[in-house]
Amino acid sequence: MALLLEHEFKPLPADKQIETLPFLEAVAHLPPFFDCLGTPIVYSPVKADLTGNIKKIRAVYDSNPTKFRTLQNILEVEKEVHGAAWPKTGATLALMWLKRGLKFMLVLLQSISDGEWDEQHPNLIRVNALKAYEIALKKYHGWMLQKLFMGSVYALPYKSDLLKALEKGKEVKEEESIEKIHQFLSRATPILDAIYEMYTKMNAELSYKA
Repeated sequence: MALLLEHEFKPLPADKQIETLPFLEAVAHLPPFFDCLGTPIVYSPVKADLTGNIKKIRAVYDSNPTKFRTLQNILEVEKEVHGAAWPKTGATLALMWLKRGLKFMLVLLQSISDGEWDEQHPNLIRVNALKAYEIALKKYHGWMLQKLFMGSVYALPYKSDLLKALEKGKEVKEEESIEKIHQFLSRATPILDAIYEMYTKMNAELSYKA
């Protein structure tokens, strides 16, 4: 899976402290995933949002790589610096939205690799995308955004076309592509779960709607 495995996530350490630089290097290759979903009016803003949030976190990290060595360091330092404005500020807010975009991506891919499908339309990924949206993004979107996303599922590519796009145009057997998705998810999912856990523990999660 050329796009997904271009730069793999490091294994999650036992203490669940995620190093900032390797994390940013891994996620920097992922925004083009949203190009593979078509419907630019919906997914181009998601891609731009992901890219922008990665840049915001990178700027904070670059300002002091030692102080911001891990993602937890970023949240802890910003909590102290920003006071009452935290967590709706800085890299903490950027990472909050980044993890939601990544969650959408991972749930969609997990659903496809688990073989969840519409019996009437087995080559469509509508069922998978709707599941991902419900879990990752819907509750953070206002009515207009929800309508836009729900309508976009009818313009999603066929599963076969998505898998080919993830292989950067190469013809690969479906089972081989699914195996590569499994490989990607086995590294990425524990990292994302640890980030969600960190936000819960630090009471940094916000529920306002975009």
